[in-house]
Amino acid sequence: MMETKTCFVEYKAENGIATLELNNPPANAYHHELMKELDEAILKARMDETVHVLVLTGKGDKCFCAGADITLLQGKSSSYRCNFALHANETLMRLENTPKLVIAAINGHCLGGGLEMALSCDLRIAKKGGGKIGLPEIALGVLPGTGGTQRLPRLIGKSKALELMIKGDSLNMEEAHSLGIVNHLFEAEQFSQQVLDYAKQFLPPAKASKSVGLIKRAVVSGLDGSLGEGLALERELLQQLFDSQDAKEGLSSYLEKRKPNFSGR
Repeated sequence: MMETKTCFVEYKAENGIATLELNNPPANAYHHELMKELDEAILKARMDETVHVLVLTGKGDKCFCAGADITLLQGKSSSYRCNFALHANETLMRLENTPKLVIAAINGHCLGGGLEMALSCDLRIAKKGGGKIGLPEIALGVLPGTGGTQRLPRLIGKSKALELMIKGDSLNMEEAHSLGIVNHLFEAEQFSQQVLDYAKQFLPPAKASKSVGLIKRAVVSGLDGSLGEGLALERELLQQLFDSQDAKEGLSSYLEKRKPNFSGR
């Protein structure tokens, strides 16, 4: 009998939006196979010129992702665990550095490595009353090892992020929104469709999606260097946009006093 391969990341690209859905119920916890599939899906969306926005979410309505599958790491060597964490970091860096907007649709509990995944996205939209969100690794005697110690302080400030991590607090979605971890809260009813509707505003012809992507790259990469380095990157990316079709369309539509019709090129 032929064995059916489980797809741990379901990929769908439609109308300019690529949806990457983590599929490992009930918690959508990640392991090496899932992370490899996520890596491949990110590259697929990055290389597809018809895709302008990525949406990362979890299967079902209970969990976005509850972090790494701890049971599968039991009995593994220290070397395996380190390489597992390294690959997860590399995958999330690829997601963060993709010059396209990435939205985390947090449809349920978002804990540990799940929150670290969401932090590597550009925007986070959570379902009202959707569960808990936090970095509870302190309870396991370890630390958030997939970017949490670096991305959370950059998002909400060093002191508050440190306190959350060393206490291991789990917040509800409303508390996460008030701290700035979550950008928006959407009603539970039709949550996925609301996220897609939100994402559509960043697509051509309404928005110059290449500009959106390079604004993202300027912010993400620029903040890691000095002001001078960031400004140099900004000028470099601006020059790329000056040569784009959308810049020509934007300038022409402004002079002609009409609504622009962007193509994402």
